[in-house]
Amino acid sequence: MLTALLVMSGIALVLGAVLGFSAIKFRVEGNPLVDKIDAILPQIQCGQCGYPGCRPYAEAIAAGEADINRCPPGGEEGIRKLADLLGVEFKPFGGGTVQKPKAVAFIDENLCIGCTLCTQACPVDAIAGAAKQMHTIIAPVCTGCELCVAPCPVNCISMVVIEEKITTWKWKYPVYPLAPVK
Repeated sequence: MLTALLVMSGIALVLGAVLGFSAIKFRVEGNPLVDKIDAILPQIQCGQCGYPGCRPYAEAIAAGEADINRCPPGGEEGIRKLADLLGVEFKPFGGGTVQKPKAVAFIDENLCIGCTLCTQACPVDAIAGAAKQMHTIIAPVCTGCELCVAPCPVNCISMVVIEEKITTWKWKYPVYPLAPVK
């Protein structure tokens, strides 16, 4: 029994050393700029920019293959942050993307058949419901990416524009601190 325990411990130590050496020897350095750009993007993986997710879009921006103005969910605030980070001029929306008004999905619960196709498509888990049961949208979590609309076989999902009220309004321009008076 003691011999088996010692043999297993020895094997674990050797494998640990091999894995540690491999991690150091074969480490792949990432681009830190891509990480900074990716941190600014909204991380909803909606694909509205023309890329399959936020990370590939960040890689394209860092490589100079994409403009900073292609992310509708990030809004003008996201474009301004990207422009500040990269030291480029602010650009209004463009590149084949259209800035849409902020909206959330709405499921007509009388028509929902509980197929779960919308829950599988939602990148932020904003849809609650089980198979063969009615589904509903968790509005504060919904990002308005519209990925749940297309897979619905009974067309019970629609996008509802959020009114601009004092609780949903956001300042569209960056706030700069005042310079000290001399």
